[in-house]
Amino acid sequence: MIFIVVKFPVKPEHVDEWPEKVAEFTRATRSEPGNLWFEWSRSLAEPDTYVLVEAFQDDAGEAHVTSDHFRAGLETMRPLLTRTPEIVSTTIEGATGWSAMGELQID
Repeated sequence: MIFIVVKFPVKPEHVDEWPEKVAEFTRATRSEPGNLWFEWSRSLAEPDTYVLVEAFQDDAGEAHVTSDHFRAGLETMRPLLTRTPEIVSTTIEGATGWSAMGELQID
């Protein structure tokens, strides 16, 4: 599984409209073959920052970054950002999705 987390520092005047501005990109990515999840959150520590957690099957990453909606999404985001987003991208061997947290079991 390809696991990616990206922090998007949004200009204060665009932070409230961010979800709407990236809605088409989000919808298109979620419908890609091999997309496991694509979830946005707003940072509590940095309220002008959105955090994207996404995952793809191992063979789906290249199709994602070469898609028309990926390029269009980046161009939509570019004028709304204060600086280059920060990213962590890794492959987790053998993983296919979320697992239950062993340290905090709820019955």
